Amino acid sequence: MQALGRRYVRYVNTANGRIGTLWEGRYRAAPIDSEAYFLACCPYIEFNPVRAGTVAHSARYPWSSYGAGALAAADPLATDHSLDLELGRSAADRRAYRGTVWATSRCGFP
Repeated sequence: MQALGRRYVRYVNTANGRIGTLWEGRYRAAPIDSEAYFLACCPYIEFNPVRAGTVAHSARYPWSSYGAGALAAADPLATDHSLDLELGRSAADRRAYRGTVWATSRCGFP
């Protein structure tokens, strides 16, 4: 990850005629070690583009799986995770569950 980050910073700086770092502090990662934690992380991750001010809603971010999971939008890159399949019998049930969890999460979905 460190090498990838260095290359990315170099690319962004060259493309935008800037110098310096893009992020504050060091890269930190925490393992997602349980199913409950994974499900709790999903809304947080999918809301990051909104929190950063890139888009008004996660569904509008082209690299997010939010549209495929919560809105049933066609996305050839998104597949159902085994945990997703356990959230409900039908795709509509799973979307309803995810929509409820996402809406009531502390991530600020409307």
